[in-house]
Amino acid sequence: MTSNESNQRGIGSIEVGGRILQILADAAQPVMLRDLAEAAKIAPGQAHAYLVSLRKLDLVEQEAGTGRYQLGPFALHLGLARLRITQPYQIASDAIATFSAEVGLAAFITVWGSYGPTVVRIQESSHRYHAAVRAGTVFDLSTTATGKLFSAFFPEKMIEPLIKAELKDPERSQAAAAKITLPMLRKDLEKIRQLGLSTIVDRPVPGLSALCAPVFDHSGELQLAITIMGPSTVVDVSQDGPQAIALLSFTRRLSEQLGYAKAA
Repeated sequence: MTSNESNQRGIGSIEVGGRILQILADAAQPVMLRDLAEAAKIAPGQAHAYLVSLRKLDLVEQEAGTGRYQLGPFALHLGLARLRITQPYQIASDAIATFSAEVGLAAFITVWGSYGPTVVRIQESSHRYHAAVRAGTVFDLSTTATGKLFSAFFPEKMIEPLIKAELKDPERSQAAAAKITLPMLRKDLEKIRQLGLSTIVDRPVPGLSALCAPVFDHSGELQLAITIMGPSTVVDVSQDGPQAIALLSFTRRLSEQLGYAKAA
């Protein structure tokens, strides 16, 4: 916000509502009413009134079991709409259909959202696969190629607490079934950083495999990830295989368009 904008008269109730949405966006989990009111510096009764209106707009939803609040489906729609007009997304989106056709696999564009690695674009392929992946899908950090890619290239101080919480969550059956531990994951992440490539075989969906590679901007920061996925019978996850080479070539070109120059 510019100094001129900050001096202009606005509508206070909208600003309070925006503050509530910001608190929910920053929270790593659903928030109780009293905590939300305290963070927004308003009375619980006043916070509840705002939440009623925000729920009517689908900007906020309430968990049935706990009564806690989190961002709703329209908030996700707004976030995806904003992401779609940013330069990194637009560059990737313009090219992904051709790339998907070249490799013969489904391709996803994923960015970091409020709840983790979030799919913002899917390019389907001719291969039939059964995976509940759509725009808005959030990938686990420990059991998916995409999640591990973000875990490898995002700051450790930011990622590790989220990974620890995921591994300890009894509902994360995929991580528990795979007997994943933090030391094991750290070793995987170091290899991903070295290769610039993350792969997964038959997880989290048996019969499906995937490869994921990063797209960096001019400052070397991860902007988004490109994932290709298909039946394990046709996906070659070897680092020197044709699909890995094609994916790395594609993400390298996207990174170069964003001004990225890998250090020698």
